[in-house]
Amino acid sequence: MSNQPALPLAQPGQQPTPRSAPHNLEAEQALLGAILFDNETMNRITTLLKEQHFYDPVHGRIFATCADMIASGQLADGVTLREKFSKDGGIKEIGGALYLMKLLESAAPLSTHAASYAELIYDLALRRALIRVGGEITSLAENLPEDKDAKDVIEEAEKTLFTLAEAGTANRGFQDFKTALTASINVATAAKNRGSDVSGIASGFRDLDGLLGGLHGSDLLILAGRPSMGKTALALNIAMNVARQKQKGVEAGEEHYGGTVGFFSLEMSGEQLATRILSDFAEIESHKIRQGKITTEEYTRLADSAMMLQTLPLHVDETGGISIAHLHNRARRLKRSPSGLDFIVVDYLQLVTASGKVDGRVQEVSQITQGLKALAKDLNVPVLALSQLSRQVESRDDKRPQLSDLRESGSIEQDADIVMFVFREEYYLSRAEPEQNTEDWIKWRAKLDGVANRAELIIGKNRHGPIETVNLHFKGQYTRFSSLAG
Repeated sequence: MSNQPALPLAQPGQQPTPRSAPHNLEAEQALLGAILFDNETMNRITTLLKEQHFYDPVHGRIFATCADMIASGQLADGVTLREKFSKDGGIKEIGGALYLMKLLESAAPLSTHAASYAELIYDLALRRALIRVGGEITSLAENLPEDKDAKDVIEEAEKTLFTLAEAGTANRGFQDFKTALTASINVATAAKNRGSDVSGIASGFRDLDGLLGGLHGSDLLILAGRPSMGKTALALNIAMNVARQKQKGVEAGEEHYGGTVGFFSLEMSGEQLATRILSDFAEIESHKIRQGKITTEEYTRLADSAMMLQTLPLHVDETGGISIAHLHNRARRLKRSPSGLDFIVVDYLQLVTASGKVDGRVQEVSQITQGLKALAKDLNVPVLALSQLSRQVESRDDKRPQLSDLRESGSIEQDADIVMFVFREEYYLSRAEPEQNTEDWIKWRAKLDGVANRAELIIGKNRHGPIETVNLHFKGQYTRFSSLAG
């Protein structure tokens, strides 16, 4: 076996030349011989192995023919295979009947190692693919197309490399029901051992976790609301809770129910998000922090908070107008990094762009929501995507949002596992003050006091459970949501 760049194709049974691409003809021959000797071998090797993974295309053709014959219930051995190739005139191409017999000669003692040979062949194919990718990257870098820049080449290379690294993990095929049952029992066991209803990542909001059972891998959650309702604040609070739980657990060396967070902030900068987090954590109003209107005691508190949050496992990507393909690549890169990735937030969905040309905005949003759902499944992490609501909410007396208020609601509602709406009646009432010292004003004041610092998190769709409303406390000066006391 050699690791040099490829030269002209070797013939069946020929030893690799000093400058040939990584391959092992002996392993390919041994595997094919084992399959011809005992067709049951096909069921014991990795399902990832395909015709194109063989270095010698002749071997690939023999493998594909055997696979087709065995799948259709036919016997695949030296005799039947020779007859198969004789009919289509290909017997000379594969080296004649003598070559088929040669494959069978040493098959019996090697059949027990067939699985190892299959894995070796697959691994060598990946190495050859890496060499091709390296060559393509070099060629693109030296002759960059007019419509691309170096960053585009890097993004495409990362996507290709991730596809190679994850090959076979997404398409696992059928699994027996026992495997699915075991996974289900493990989820229930995790919740029982915690002594709570939470089996996923805890959001940090008691009633929400009780309703959803936590944030679960592969779920796409949509958080929607009109401007000034607090979508970003709530998403950031959840992200902070998740990251903080992991930070405290790691520091204490204890089990935790948090995780590493990837926050795609398409509207706000990383500095603005950090200021919001510091405002919440240090309990100093964010506008005072930005304007420098803080006391010495507050500055000390701010500095102490910054020190405590330095190791927070929260990663912010502030790229505006990022495409769904680039978002995928960056999430996958973080997932494969030492820090890992357990939870993704996208703020917000309508600012993500489609990859390539699409016909109309509805098709674009459909591509984006399908991409986010696919990302959640591929990385097995919950994805929380924020979404705008249409203006029709404002035209109703009851301004509580509903599923039909989602912009381009068809694809969003269809692809999401959970849809949540954040609603603060206080916001609307405070802007509808009647003339003071009138009977209407007294009624208005009483109603406003009743909803002050209150928010509703309306679960409009829940694929895994009931549709309910979670009541939260909202502290506007720190843009902080929290569970109600009780």
